[in-house]
Amino acid sequence: MFRFTSVVFCFLVAAGERDIVFDEDLDLTDFDLGLAPRRVPRQVKTILTKESKPHIQELSIKTTIISRYAFTAVHCAMLNRHSAAAEGVFQYAIPSGAYISNFTMIVGGRVYQSEIKAKEKRVKQENDKARSTDSGDKSNESDLEVFRMAVKIPGRNRAIFFLTYEELLQRRLGRYEHVTSIRPMQLVSRLSLDITIVDHSRIGHLEVLPLRNGKGITAAPKTAAKLEPPITTVIKNEKNVCSITFSPNIVQQAKITTSGVLGDFVVRYDVERELGIGDIQVLNGHFVHYFAPKDLPAVPKNVVFVIDTSASMIGTKIKQTKDALFTILSDLRPGDHFNFISFSNKVKEWRNRLVPVTPLNVRDAKKFIYTLAPTGGTNINSAIETGSSLLQEYLSTSEANPNSVSLIIFLTDGRPTVGEVQSGTILGNTRTAVQEKFCVFTIGIGNDVDYRLLDRMALENCGMMRRISEDADATAMLKGFYDEIGTPLLSDIRINYTEDSVQYVTQHVFTNYFNGSEIVVAGKLTNKSAESLHVQVTASNNDKSILLETDVPLRHRQTETEKHVHAATSSLTGGRQASSSISSYRWDVALGAIAEDFTERVWGFLSVKDGLRARLTSKTSREREEHMKQASNLSLTYNFLTPLTNLVVEKPEVQPDGTMAPAPTVSPAPVGEDSAANSLPEDAEDGQPQKADQRSTGSSSKSNAVGNTLLKKPITISKTSADGDPHFVVEIPLSKLTVCFNINGEPGHILSLVSDHKNSGVTVNGKLIGAPAPPGSHKQLRTYFNTITIVVDHPKRAYIEVTPKKVILDGKDRMVLGCQSTVTVTSGVLTVAIVGKSNVTVTVGDNISFIILLHHYKNPAPYQKDHLGFYIGNSKGLSPNCHGLLGQFLYEEVGLAQSGADMAPSTVLKVKERTVPVVQKTRKILSGTQSVDCWFARNNAAKLIDGQYEDYLMPHMFDTGHSPHGTNTL
Repeated sequence: MFRFTSVVFCFLVAAGERDIVFDEDLDLTDFDLGLAPRRVPRQVKTILTKESKPHIQELSIKTTIISRYAFTAVHCAMLNRHSAAAEGVFQYAIPSGAYISNFTMIVGGRVYQSEIKAKEKRVKQENDKARSTDSGDKSNESDLEVFRMAVKIPGRNRAIFFLTYEELLQRRLGRYEHVTSIRPMQLVSRLSLDITIVDHSRIGHLEVLPLRNGKGITAAPKTAAKLEPPITTVIKNEKNVCSITFSPNIVQQAKITTSGVLGDFVVRYDVERELGIGDIQVLNGHFVHYFAPKDLPAVPKNVVFVIDTSASMIGTKIKQTKDALFTILSDLRPGDHFNFISFSNKVKEWRNRLVPVTPLNVRDAKKFIYTLAPTGGTNINSAIETGSSLLQEYLSTSEANPNSVSLIIFLTDGRPTVGEVQSGTILGNTRTAVQEKFCVFTIGIGNDVDYRLLDRMALENCGMMRRISEDADATAMLKGFYDEIGTPLLSDIRINYTEDSVQYVTQHVFTNYFNGSEIVVAGKLTNKSAESLHVQVTASNNDKSILLETDVPLRHRQTETEKHVHAATSSLTGGRQASSSISSYRWDVALGAIAEDFTERVWGFLSVKDGLRARLTSKTSREREEHMKQASNLSLTYNFLTPLTNLVVEKPEVQPDGTMAPAPTVSPAPVGEDSAANSLPEDAEDGQPQKADQRSTGSSSKSNAVGNTLLKKPITISKTSADGDPHFVVEIPLSKLTVCFNINGEPGHILSLVSDHKNSGVTVNGKLIGAPAPPGSHKQLRTYFNTITIVVDHPKRAYIEVTPKKVILDGKDRMVLGCQSTVTVTSGVLTVAIVGKSNVTVTVGDNISFIILLHHYKNPAPYQKDHLGFYIGNSKGLSPNCHGLLGQFLYEEVGLAQSGADMAPSTVLKVKERTVPVVQKTRKILSGTQSVDCWFARNNAAKLIDGQYEDYLMPHMFDTGHSPHGTNTL
């Protein structure tokens, strides 16, 4: 197993332009360019044919943003053109605030699905030295993290990589910004980016910026206009729905750069919003509340700028810092109070107190800034304590406005080298100095900064941290950061909801609200059928208090939210068609399924963020452990790669001759200590539940406890099934009756379950294995299904074979999928959706589906065997001529009557011309989680089924012949 414990950080710089010369030679059919050969430039051909590494045939990126929550899927198809195996490297930069939610590889026709697992608790190292970066932590150089996976690709073969991640867009300076990194590191035959924005409110102020590289500079041809979108960009904006596409062919890519580093594709937008309580979205028992008031007077602020002037700031850093501070000084408002502190070995104050904003004070401050000269070391501890002391003294005077907002803006380019150098002590001293009376905002410049220290310093003191890369435009970024926090509109914001109507609400108390930003709160509704939700917002603005409250109509909001979620998920499966190289993996279906629960995903996303933040501010180790446990549980529930989880994926093995090694045997993963997955089998004749194996099962959906709530994702399954020993349950829709029977077969027998070969083309067969009966049972042998095959003959022959350990899908491509992981794969008309260690859903076309439960044991007894349960989910596509032990009842009419003498009446079923004695029983299905009342037919369903039991025995697993239809009579 390959254990991916940390994200690999890279900083990619675009190569310069080169002249493009056209050539008509060279055969590039392997590259699948989609261009006429005569139109491919000579230089492009030369670059491609000289590539020794596998060539990226396709890079497809698709993002759907639903009410500011973005789901992104990245699909990369890579071809090894050589006969020998070669290493293919998939790397992709994701925003630092996003969480990876899935990674899958398809190599040599086999699917390798990743798992998210909790990290093991780390042992604290001596002296608390710096340790390796957690996966999901931020890069030291940019707001992007690079996910990297290297695998051996067999000769003349492909590898397909699939990555999804999720993020909540933050509103800054009145805009949401979505960034897509397009850095494949080589020219790509087919490159496409599709972004769909769907919002409850009308979308306005939409703009697509030119491609930008790490410096914030456009990576585009010199002839391009400054603010024009990248070449081939198409934008469609219709009120609440906006679509953006970018699909440069290989020649157009080469005109931008021949290195494959195109840059960041940046979309900025905002939505029109009404004044008042804000926008609330409701869906499936969860809500998300967006609050972004405007047109309020600015609140006076008290700000101390603490500036690093150590020797490492010499040159560009100090020059750009001074330029930014000159501009910021000009933006201070009358009513604000400010001061400057510079620090290196020692701390130097501009004034011994905060002063008001006047032309004279601003002029003198500019003089002080101008004279700053870098020298010496970095005394972070003394600097932050001095700045805090200045603010504390000012706030204790009568001059201070009680409703003003106070903050420290702290800037450094290095680690502490003078005075106190231990991070833990510095953080403790900062908390003591601040005393929760103001906020600390930190800025780090360059590669030598202790970003973990700055991040914690800000988070523990109601601020935020911003990083500026070594070669970025620090002047613009410093000014932009100040603009974000330079206009406070509200302080002491508290958002409350009807106390008995919501639970597990994310952070809802905020110190400040700055102009152009947004507050987002999510929670769970305790009563999904409630008519309304009372919302109250209290805050302070300058010299007055603000109170906003309203009753939100929940059903109306649910309907409105469903509409725009449907529009968003429809966009995932519409538009651009997937190419043949990647059509086998239905990433659009997988992404659409989780997007349908976007309000719950937002709640989970924010709850994880809250837990990670709370662990940093915890005052005791017990509190810290509780927050970490909660965040870890939620990360596993929503499959998020966070600092508390690892991404684990098995790597393919390639043999020395360049071919794939045989598929490894996958052992069933444990579900719980000594857990047994069984459908509480009943005795064949009396129907009484046996006493063994009545423990927790492996077929229930994965769940994680958070506080007192249990998060579950149940699957919808019909009663019509064959599970356990095996026990058959048949729901007869036309008669509104449920019948049940047992089949006592022999190990090795193959039973026809569904036979519709001549019509829908679908056949389902199941193979039995044997196991000894539990102690005390009158039976000698029990049988279970251990293999189920589904064969489809329309439009082309394909099949799926399911065992407790693996799924083999043989259609357009042959794939082997492990049952321990969650994955969705499509081949032709067949779609397989595996919920790891739980169940497999097989969909045929649009109106046939089967669910197969995976029953695993840990430490099994001799009478316990891993086995399968078979359930019919959707039978609408099966014809009235369908047969098999289960299929024959789908369109059958069965009557219920009384029979026998007056002294001993009995109940019988009328099936065609046959009379079948039955007794009323209760059966357990779905691993014992549900009870079904049914009419039980004895003796291997004699007279209930057409013909005899032997008529349903098939010679092999892939036989599609009809079972003979007998003519049972009394």
